[in-house]
Amino acid sequence: MKTNIKKSKGYLLDIGLTETPQKNYLRMGPAKGSDIVHDTEKFPWPVESDSCLIVLAAHIVEHIKPWLIVKWMNELWRVTVKDGQVAISTPYGGSPSWHQDPTHCTSFNELSFGYFCPEYKALYAVHKPKPWKVEKGSPMWKSEGSIECLLRPIK
Repeated sequence: MKTNIKKSKGYLLDIGLTETPQKNYLRMGPAKGSDIVHDTEKFPWPVESDSCLIVLAAHIVEHIKPWLIVKWMNELWRVTVKDGQVAISTPYGGSPSWHQDPTHCTSFNELSFGYFCPEYKALYAVHKPKPWKVEKGSPMWKSEGSIECLLRPIK
């Protein structure tokens, strides 16, 4: 894989495949034109463990099958370096923007990311996934119907 990002520092990875490619980010997804052509519901991803400094996941988690979301988050944890960051944005569960797209199958609200963070003891205990730290308190909700969350893996 050729990139101008030095491996010693780690990769910047975009798995949401926003319309505008992010400068210096590798793009991973099923579409032609991705740097890493891969279905993110297939595990493991063709990305080295502990190799990503920052991962952007814009409007992809709502398309992941509900029974795969814990495995998907665990795979995201695997590829993110200690102290790395993952930025997730998704339509707010129940908002018109979530309901309007027939390919949306997993919804998120203010507490959803608590299932991945040990600080939310009761929620985390349900699935006991790889642990994440939710940065700066609970995820932020925007009036236009999106929820954003910044996560760090606990390693």
